[in-house]
Amino acid sequence: MEHFLLSWTNPSLLALTAAGTLAGIWIGAIPGLSVTMAVSILVSFTFAWDLNAALAVIAGVFTGGVYGGSRSAILLNIPGSPAAIATALDGYPMARRGEAGAAIGLSTLASFLGGMVGVAALALGAPAIGEVAILFAPRDYLLLAVLGILLVGSLSGESLAKGLFAAALGVALGMAGLDPMTAEPRFTYGSVQMLGGIPYIAAMIGLFGVAEALHQLREPEALRATQRIGRIIPPWPRLKRHIPLTLRASGIGVGIGALPGTGGDIAALIAYDHARRGTRAPEVPFGEGAEEGVVAPEAANNAAVGGAYVPMLTLGIPGDAVTAVIIGALFVHGLRPGPLLLTETPHLFWFTVGNLALANVFLLLFGLAGARAFARIAEVPRAVLIPLILVLCAVGTFAIRNSMADVAWMAAFGVAGYLLRLYGFQMAPIILGMILGPLMDASWRRTVIAAGDSLAGAAAEAAGSAISLVLIAAIVLVLLRAALKARA
Repeated sequence: MEHFLLSWTNPSLLALTAAGTLAGIWIGAIPGLSVTMAVSILVSFTFAWDLNAALAVIAGVFTGGVYGGSRSAILLNIPGSPAAIATALDGYPMARRGEAGAAIGLSTLASFLGGMVGVAALALGAPAIGEVAILFAPRDYLLLAVLGILLVGSLSGESLAKGLFAAALGVALGMAGLDPMTAEPRFTYGSVQMLGGIPYIAAMIGLFGVAEALHQLREPEALRATQRIGRIIPPWPRLKRHIPLTLRASGIGVGIGALPGTGGDIAALIAYDHARRGTRAPEVPFGEGAEEGVVAPEAANNAAVGGAYVPMLTLGIPGDAVTAVIIGALFVHGLRPGPLLLTETPHLFWFTVGNLALANVFLLLFGLAGARAFARIAEVPRAVLIPLILVLCAVGTFAIRNSMADVAWMAAFGVAGYLLRLYGFQMAPIILGMILGPLMDASWRRTVIAAGDSLAGAAAEAAGSAISLVLIAAIVLVLLRAALKARA
């Protein structure tokens, strides 16, 4: 308990965690400035620091950054990170009808509760969760990615066919570049610039940010709602109604976050689909500003933070890109994450748990305290807001790799996204396809190689795995549900 409370009682560590969380919220809210980038830069400055101080700042930036992506998603329809894509689906419609403050309040409370569930899972079940995560074979990651692609039915509006087309387009775009196994160029059409692939962050900013700005130019100014910045924290009966969904979504976030190589974006997608399928008679339809559509993904992506720490601390395997950077920092400080970490340095484990809990407390405080100020962004006149969105998109995209080529990609995807929106296509499936496509590709190749280049052998191995059978059953259920819906 002493090490758990160390960052709570030490004034310097307390201040570092608060500063890291606040910085993470602002970084996460700026499109293009990812949490991974922030932590990577920060780690280089903390090599000479005391280990506890370095971990305190990193935990704060990680926690705040995952939450911060929801701010721009709700107010501008520009997800600050891929994990906030699902949040934009209902958060932005809430802001459009004048409930930006309520949307931010709900996202903050859901993120806090989800983050604390993730911390509790890390504290109580790290060894057990780590043992289950290590059982996932390449075929299971393949099935998980396929399930994620099929779940675009929840993100495709009225047309499942358009959603699947958009997802397939995203998968094809995500395959461009050098083959990860053989380093052979594919879908590059002889272009040297295409060898590095299409940057999905630039594509995301273009499809959401630039396309949204162009789309707003077509709408009359009268459609713009006046914000009612009233009560940020919902009344208790209204909040109580969302607690069961928040806990279920948090469980999804912990489970998905603990799988090496996944992360909050997949967790948020699956949680959103769970909310859409499990909520009976929502007050507002999903996609038009349903509160459940904000609560579920926000709870899941913040719970995935605690989940991502599980394989990192127990197995020495990064749960996502950010924990991969943190592993590097631990090595620099002379530590080796893995099974021996819990037995040789238990104080470090409990300090990390306590620090993540503290970061979530600061997330709640800063998130609610700044909700009114952030919500005012939605009241900015369109003549100012649209140029501001375009400048923000350009700066954020350029900051990724200091490359004007990325800005060109952003502009191209912005125009393409605008045209696709005119014909009723959704943007989220394209980005999710770009993210899940490489995971599907690599997992498929590893699955076939592990089975001796035999599809029959791969099928036999899947049939003998309980995890694979559960995922296959989930895929079949999604397909059956879609078929029944199409016939209805």
